[in-house]
Amino acid sequence: MTDLFGGLPETTPLSDTDVQFLDTTLRDGEQAPGVSLAPTEKVDIARRLDRAGVSVIEAGSACTGAGEREAISRVTEANLDARVTSFCRGVRRDVDLALDCDVDGINLVVPASDRHIEGKVGSTREDVLADTVELVEYARDHGLWVELLGEDGSRADIDFLSRLARRGFEAGADRVCYCDTVGHATPERTVEVVSTLAECGPTSTHTHDDLGLGVTNALASVAAGADLVHATVNGVGERAGNVALEEVAIAIAHGYGVETVDTTLLYDLARTVADATGVPLASNKAVVGENAFTHESGIHTDGTLKDEAMYEPYPPETVGRERRLVLGKHAGRAGVAAALEEHDVQVTDDELAEITDRVTDLGEGKRVTDADVLAIAETVQGRERERRVELLDLTAASGSGTPTASVRLRINGDERTASGTGSGPVDAAVGAVREALGPSGDATLDSYHVDAITGGTDAVVTVEVEMTRDGRTVSVAASDADITRASVEAMVEALDRLHAA
Repeated sequence: MTDLFGGLPETTPLSDTDVQFLDTTLRDGEQAPGVSLAPTEKVDIARRLDRAGVSVIEAGSACTGAGEREAISRVTEANLDARVTSFCRGVRRDVDLALDCDVDGINLVVPASDRHIEGKVGSTREDVLADTVELVEYARDHGLWVELLGEDGSRADIDFLSRLARRGFEAGADRVCYCDTVGHATPERTVEVVSTLAECGPTSTHTHDDLGLGVTNALASVAAGADLVHATVNGVGERAGNVALEEVAIAIAHGYGVETVDTTLLYDLARTVADATGVPLASNKAVVGENAFTHESGIHTDGTLKDEAMYEPYPPETVGRERRLVLGKHAGRAGVAAALEEHDVQVTDDELAEITDRVTDLGEGKRVTDADVLAIAETVQGRERERRVELLDLTAASGSGTPTASVRLRINGDERTASGTGSGPVDAAVGAVREALGPSGDATLDSYHVDAITGGTDAVVTVEVEMTRDGRTVSVAASDADITRASVEAMVEALDRLHAA
């Protein structure tokens, strides 16, 4: 087996490079099946990208329609520091529509591989070259920044791709982009093509993750001379997705000491995009997944408590996150002790041993919540729990009208009733609970997760919530055939635990 880049053009140490990002979440990311972003969502995401220090934001494709042009125009009116661009096909009308949106530049896409030149658009290489020169000159004459992308470049003839790049630069293009449009390339092919393009002028890279090589090919591109990486937040995009901005940013920062964006804003950005697109973050997703800084194993928890870097490559604060220790069947004494200490529960060594045994038993097949371990500790110590917040009654209704709910709670011995409305019965019921609690219900709902644990239309669901109040966090799960009741019971239990401290 040869070295990864053996026999290929010499690469540049990544530590010696200045790397920036072009984010295409609002364009290529939105092309993921089922994803559609409203203009307000596009503006919100664009502002967050800008605050993080992303250099170029591709706001959409002006040729898509009037709604898309409105969204792009809203982004251009947001007074961002980032350059705002529109995706354009190789036709003059697309450039004109982009100009109507008052963008700073365009990402001009022309066919590069023979498969696309002949099979997709029915053209020839020479005609593509001539049309490209005309369009680049036209865009530059109208004051636009131009990035020229050769579509399907990873499968294109490298000599033709080089000719396309040189003709583009001669016509006034600001940069060219290597496009691994279908996630086809290996790192060796990426280095070969990008290094060739970089000899012609400033070069970007656009990689997809169909082979699981999105980040690898992005890093290979930078090593070969690319200085602008196309990416999307969370890797959202067509098929297996684009390369994830947060993964490339951290890989370059942690592995090579090169700063690209404000990494402390990455998690907030990831959550915003996940909510807007409806594409949830996988729990094992690098950098921003729920488990990235979560430890359950007794060995890992013990090691992390002794040295935070023991089982983590970089501190969670680097990406705007916090470390979490959770309990389950792999829990050890150190993890259980830490969980109890967090809730100000003092135990003897014998009590800790028994509590740990019960936690590991309970953890067979389920996650153990904070409420579970606190209840176990109360049982082991023979303590009577004094409830401060208790659900006595719940009524919720939804249909063609506004969802409504009413609750009756016992709070510190006094009964209170309240009602609320919301976007759904759960939202209405939560509003009613907060209304009944008043100022003491100001806890923050950090996470809300629903799982069906039985099948059929009468399925029992488990709702798990995590809430924070005055710097203390507690996780609680509740199960019921009624999702609204399970949700409210979990939240009331969490609020009771938080008020008990």
